Amino acid sequence: MNDDLARTMRWHNGEKAWSPFSPAEMDGRQAAMRAVMARRDIDAALFTSYHNICYLTGFLYCQFGRRYGLVLDQRQATTIAAAIDGGQPWRRSHGDALTYTDWQRDNYFHAVRQLTPGVRRLGIEFDHVTLETLAMLEAALPGVELVDIANEAMRLRTIKSGEEQALIREGTRICDIGGAAVVQAVAAGVPEHEVALAGTQAMVREIAASFPFAELMDSWTWFQSGPNTDGAHNPVTNRIVQPGDILSLNCFPMIFGYYTALERTLFCDFVPDAHLRLWEINCEVHRRGLELIRPGARCRDIAAELNEIYRSHDLLRFRSFGYGHSFGVLSHYYGREAAVELREDIDTVLEPGMVVSMEPMIMVPEGLPGAGGYREHDILIVQEDGAENITGFPFGPEHNIVGKGG
Repeated sequence: MNDDLARTMRWHNGEKAWSPFSPAEMDGRQAAMRAVMARRDIDAALFTSYHNICYLTGFLYCQFGRRYGLVLDQRQATTIAAAIDGGQPWRRSHGDALTYTDWQRDNYFHAVRQLTPGVRRLGIEFDHVTLETLAMLEAALPGVELVDIANEAMRLRTIKSGEEQALIREGTRICDIGGAAVVQAVAAGVPEHEVALAGTQAMVREIAASFPFAELMDSWTWFQSGPNTDGAHNPVTNRIVQPGDILSLNCFPMIFGYYTALERTLFCDFVPDAHLRLWEINCEVHRRGLELIRPGARCRDIAAELNEIYRSHDLLRFRSFGYGHSFGVLSHYYGREAAVELREDIDTVLEPGMVVSMEPMIMVPEGLPGAGGYREHDILIVQEDGAENITGFPFGPEHNIVGKGG
């Protein structure tokens, strides 16, 4: 083929970018994954998900209709990225980067073949690879056995190193800054989107000021009012906030692929009596949940005890999801460490180094007294002898009736 139409290239443009994680940290992550591969007689692994590529190399890709990957073997780690990204994948990767071009339709799979000569067993993420990609991998790698490695990778991510915990602490601090900006912006007559913009701008500016280098992308705020509070992930709208409205504050700074969160129930100007009762009950559940997060606690047992509090108030039927989840490399469009969810069907025992949320929520439908969604959310680091709550923003009626005189 004409060299002008190369299928792959090593596009090492610029210098390696600053990272919040040391080379020793990243080497340790890759070494732990290689140990898993060695135990399972896996020659190499092809990671394709946002979260595992970011966790193992520091590179967070923008898919936009193209395929990405990381080939990890016992000698090297090489990301596979599209030429549209220039040298950025190499700058962000702890390891090498191989760029594929658009000149032929199957150049991505050509890159995979190029990086896996002689491989007999290739680990892939069964929970991320589509049926189409699986078929194309099988065609590109005849005779290679494809085995699932997703669960082992997820288990490694659930225990956070000291460097990860430090970054999560920074994210949680920045959550509180976003929350303060949201509270300042709330007033009757202000639309949801204007309040949300205030929170996001405050967080992005603080991220930019806090790190020598940062890719400023994906931070966001969900601010919901009235009936829009009924879902934890409902989008921001242009609904106008009214006096007496129930409000949901949700701030999410994204820093090097790491998501942190602050979520609070608020009320504009005043809180009606029926709403106040429900809000106080949800805060009771939240306080007890914070006490239950500790090493040795089983996820399902935490959920069961908190269910009893709701049941005693005849509110369990209004609970809409689990009580919390693991934090780390995740976002609203990628990642999830499903083994650490505070739900009735999860048997995982909490260990030191895990980072989890406590976030009880009930949703009372329109037409019933106290209608709306109530949710509080704190982040805790599990330690040897307990858990540290690293969220500083206050919760409850004593603090979060806001917008008075706005």
